Amino acid sequence: MKQLAGIFAPVVSTFSQTTGDVDAAAFASNIQAHLAAGLDGIVVTGSTGEAALLDFEERGIFVDAARSVVPDDKMLIVGTGAESTRMCLRLTRDAAKRGADAVLVVAPHYYSSAMTIDALRAHYRRIADESSVPVLLYNIPKYMHFALPAELVAELAQHENVIGIKDSSGNADLFSGFLPAQSDTFSVLTGNGPFWQKALAAGARGGILAMSLFAPALSRDVYEAMQRGDVSTAVALHERLTPPGGRIVGDFGVPGVKAAMDAVGLYGGPVRSPLMPLASAQQSEVRELLRTAELATF
Repeated sequence: MKQLAGIFAPVVSTFSQTTGDVDAAAFASNIQAHLAAGLDGIVVTGSTGEAALLDFEERGIFVDAARSVVPDDKMLIVGTGAESTRMCLRLTRDAAKRGADAVLVVAPHYYSSAMTIDALRAHYRRIADESSVPVLLYNIPKYMHFALPAELVAELAQHENVIGIKDSSGNADLFSGFLPAQSDTFSVLTGNGPFWQKALAAGARGGILAMSLFAPALSRDVYEAMQRGDVSTAVALHERLTPPGGRIVGDFGVPGVKAAMDAVGLYGGPVRSPLMPLASAQQSEVRELLRTAELATF
């Protein structure tokens, strides 16, 4: 597998406005638009994809729909994290069978106080040992209520089947602790939009960015400016991204991302209960943030 780098879209899971069932056609259409906008790959059934609210069969439908439209030169990553190692392995095997190029595995976190470094090591090593496709670690303290220890990440990075980590913390110190593990075969990616340019400056090879779902071109422009060493341009571009990235993704979460996608002409659609759609005032705020950042005209 080629080195993991670039921008990957953590796609939303699309549901019918009337029934709430999976809308695979809208899902595939969104993915085609994301890839046409120049993104390097797709992440299905991640946090932005409401993975925690999907059943096993629905996850399979989304992976199949993605695989049908993601070409071989783009990467399809599937979120397979679960609370038990057994279920994570089941999801991982199913994703691989359906054509995933790699899997993204968030740490088990319901029993957070029991997630010692030994427990996490045993979990991740078993997934990496038994998975037929490469594994990415996923650190998101906002939901996990703890962070993966840097020393564990460095250890797991030596495993031949572990190819990277997505760190969504937005914490510069925590992020910098993962960077020494980066190598020719292990990449450090950010999942935090407001931290995007700073992560690249620190050495990140790319990002899995929810804001790229509604701001793909601008996200890409920041990346390309940093790649050619034009830091001042990257910083200026990123200043436009920071307000919508922080508010729409960071504060409003999945409902905000879906509202933004609807606003820019893609299909966000309804969120799944118990998530709630944005209030009308919040929807207006989303549109104003997009307009101010020159991401849409209204």
